[in-house]
Amino acid sequence: MINYNSKIFIAGHKGLVGSAILRELKKKGYKKLIVADRKRLDLTNQKKVINFLKTKKPEFIFISAAKVGGIYYNLKYKADFITENLQIQINLIHGAYSCGIKELIFLGSSCVYPKNCKQPIKENYLLSGKLEETNDAYAIAKIAGIKMCQSYNEQYKTNYRCLMPTNTFGPNDNYDNLNSHFFPALIKKVHQLKSSRNKIITLWGSGTPKREVIHVDDLADACVYFMKKKTKHFLINIGTGKDYTIKNYLELIGKVILGNKKLKIKYDKSKPNGVPRKVMDVSLAKKYGWKSKISLVESIKITYQSFLKETNK
Repeated sequence: MINYNSKIFIAGHKGLVGSAILRELKKKGYKKLIVADRKRLDLTNQKKVINFLKTKKPEFIFISAAKVGGIYYNLKYKADFITENLQIQINLIHGAYSCGIKELIFLGSSCVYPKNCKQPIKENYLLSGKLEETNDAYAIAKIAGIKMCQSYNEQYKTNYRCLMPTNTFGPNDNYDNLNSHFFPALIKKVHQLKSSRNKIITLWGSGTPKREVIHVDDLADACVYFMKKKTKHFLINIGTGKDYTIKNYLELIGKVILGNKKLKIKYDKSKPNGVPRKVMDVSLAKKYGWKSKISLVESIKITYQSFLKETNK
């Protein structure tokens, strides 16, 4: 049983999700936390990963390391996304088994579910239809990680669980103009309007697709909660269960950052919309006693403050 003195390895501790998990574990009082940056450990190198796990002997692993990006990069670098993510997952999941580590949590993504599946999305919709083309390479890699965990559980009686978070944002996010996800991209675009006379912002697509988002600290709370929780299910959705249009999110971010200044929206319909709607069914997580706690407005305020600190503006 994992306790405050258990050795816990957070793979990907410098990323959005990994850094939040590390903060949450420290806040909760866990003392023996193991981390390694890319210079110290190349997660795509199986020999180095297994040697690292044999030396450090963690009792639990969070797999939050991944190659991630927005629509532009997912379309442009499909080979990189599928290859690097497969390597990381294989090395950590198989490495954990090889080193006798019976427990881990693998962080997936809501994009593993079919493009046109019923909404809200239930865990059993996995592999029931065609994937969204704009990130199918990344999704297939993540699906492979899910099936690896399931297969090792069935064959070797491990306790490898998979949490599928919805769109995640918060401190330590990526605000690159081409490689960010939609929510941090909106925050950056609205922030840049503060010094502009014309409060005009251009949105990719029509602004009508509906999305669900969750603050990364909520996700980290779920990760630590399920680390300690016994579950019959190995695949669990993590989200708020609420979705809004991209336009709605933009208007709300505008109110938080710009106050009462009027925001004008232009739509670039030459750009893809992605899936028309994506909201998770989080009833299973709630059944196990977990639900999100941070409100959307509070999430935006916290994230914007971290954005200002991270960009020194």
